[in-house]
Amino acid sequence: MNKNIAKNKITARRKARTRAKISGTALKPRLCVFRSNVGLYLQLIDDEAAHTLVSADMKELPAGKITKIAASLELGKLLAKKKKKKKIKEVVFDRGAYKYHGRVKAVADGAREGGLQF
Repeated sequence: MNKNIAKNKITARRKARTRAKISGTALKPRLCVFRSNVGLYLQLIDDEAAHTLVSADMKELPAGKITKIAASLELGKLLAKKKKKKKIKEVVFDRGAYKYHGRVKAVADGAREGGLQF
């Protein structure tokens, strides 16, 4: 079997295992994190209505020399600021297939600093 196919299969299983345990509602949406080499994308999702309530990505941050982890922290704060318009206080954190360290942990820390509760 091709190494990339095997790796993608393992990643998909890990993501499905994480998603099977959590679900978002209108009152307590799911904070979904997608990480790529270039950027980071965050969404607050209501799974019952299959609707994205709030989203944020790296393109919304001011341009400048900043590390990826520092940008992730700021992105978490930005998402927390945007959620105030929707009156959301609590979320369920969905890290997907990613480990809880580095940029993913920085997003969670930034969101907590901004006032979100996990």
